Amino acid sequence: MNPGGAITDVPGVLVGHHQRVGDGWATGTTVVLAPDEAVAAVDQRGGAPGTRETNLLEPENLVQRVNAVCLSGGSAYGLAAADGVTRWLGERGRGFPVGTEPHQVVPIVPGAVIFDLPRGDWGNRPDASFGYAACEAAAGGAVAQGTVGAGAGAQVGSLKGGVGTASEVVDGFVVGALAVVNASGEAVRLDTGEPFAADHETGGEFGIARWPGRPGDVASAAKDLNTTIGVVAVDAALSKAECRRLAVAGQDGLARAVRPAHTMFDGDTVFALATGKREVPSAPGRIGEASRMVALDALCAAAARVFARAMVHGLLAATAVPGLPAYRDVWPETHPA
Repeated sequence: MNPGGAITDVPGVLVGHHQRVGDGWATGTTVVLAPDEAVAAVDQRGGAPGTRETNLLEPENLVQRVNAVCLSGGSAYGLAAADGVTRWLGERGRGFPVGTEPHQVVPIVPGAVIFDLPRGDWGNRPDASFGYAACEAAAGGAVAQGTVGAGAGAQVGSLKGGVGTASEVVDGFVVGALAVVNASGEAVRLDTGEPFAADHETGGEFGIARWPGRPGDVASAAKDLNTTIGVVAVDAALSKAECRRLAVAGQDGLARAVRPAHTMFDGDTVFALATGKREVPSAPGRIGEASRMVALDALCAAAARVFARAMVHGLLAATAVPGLPAYRDVWPETHPA
């Protein structure tokens, strides 16, 4: 069980990773498999996005639901990982129906990538086999965090980044997030070792009784490995437009966790999934419309919190790769052997 929960606490949501680390490799792919009824949206910030199938998520466009979200390393090359996700889903007859036979479907797989190319040898990057393998590994329950999946080659400021996840329950709804922490900005106060979003902790989930309170011995690192990507999910029944508000709130959580955020060198992209398992309460008439917006606002506030917490988990769980120290290396007292 993940301390602080996981995006898989949202019923029906599954997560799978596939990565290669070592022998010239430091990259990977993470897939979030959605229930067939999941409505989706996206919010993209920053000046350097790498995305696939995001236009179809605009509220005015035909397709309402997605089958999976593919998050990958490899920059634009890594978008190929989604081809493997598409093949895996197609083999199982999951997708947008375009014919009369069950197998005549087009899987809907939006995706986004991070820039991690210099972490390994040139040419070592995710392809369709990574996406397929991540689908094969997808499961509910605990989610591996740190230097796994799309976070295998991630960097956040001067430190190793990684995959993190968190969840919470608000008004009976489950809100979860998964973040691939790979930002131009720092996620930590380098003079004290305290993550910027440490105040979002619930129930001692970060497992650190006291932050170091001292400067870290961090060598100057090139901060050219940018773009945080991730997914927020909720078990509520939302429209695409309402789902978009959830994605926007996830970006707020990102901005609480790294400084600066959404730069010209980041392509920060957050997807949102609404699985529709629980109706959002509202009463007929104008008052009912207002009450629905109040409920949606509470879900958005939770989305910002869980995404910020997921960012901290990704930072703390990461392990070093050559040339890039992890948080636990710079402040080892926080991770006793």
